[in-house]
Amino acid sequence: MLLDASESQLVLVDYQTRLLPAIFDSATVVANALRLAQAADLLDVPTWGTEQNPSKLGENPPELRALCRNTLSKMQFSGVEEGLGEWLRPPAKPVQGNARSLPKHLQKSSAGEERNTIVIAGLEAHICLLQTALDLLEDEFEVWVVTDACSSRTERNRDAAFDRLAGAGAELVTTEMVLFEWLRTAEHADFKAIQALVK
Repeated sequence: MLLDASESQLVLVDYQTRLLPAIFDSATVVANALRLAQAADLLDVPTWGTEQNPSKLGENPPELRALCRNTLSKMQFSGVEEGLGEWLRPPAKPVQGNARSLPKHLQKSSAGEERNTIVIAGLEAHICLLQTALDLLEDEFEVWVVTDACSSRTERNRDAAFDRLAGAGAELVTTEMVLFEWLRTAEHADFKAIQALVK
């Protein structure tokens, strides 16, 4: 099973400026998050951000915030608990006109294009990322965790989160795996632009 850009959404969890100095390998993690967001922008993959208690931990870096459609300010550790799921899967719009005017099989779906594949990365892997990802799995999204764009204050906590997420059914991937699966071919119109992000 490969990622499909047309079915994907990207969620960037809590890359907050006051938290970053305490995070293991934070420079690499933020650089990979930025690559993901830039590629998502090129490939029309919707990108969403979250910020945990931003009045205390600061906002996400402006270059990441600028690539997000919206950023959820939250106090719960799971973004799903504060409405992220509604952004990722908005409620269906009511059918316009007389619902009986066409047989059900001929009526157009009012939900629009569903993107149930969530590519997720962020901080801290064992707290906010973990709880958000587990809630997304419970809500029947496919969850792909970008391991080299995730971290915690310690490697042990980060790795424990990956073990638990894999056991719960999340796919563990890297930034380059995501980018090249979204592309699928060197003939893609955005191949050179995406390739430049990883060089």
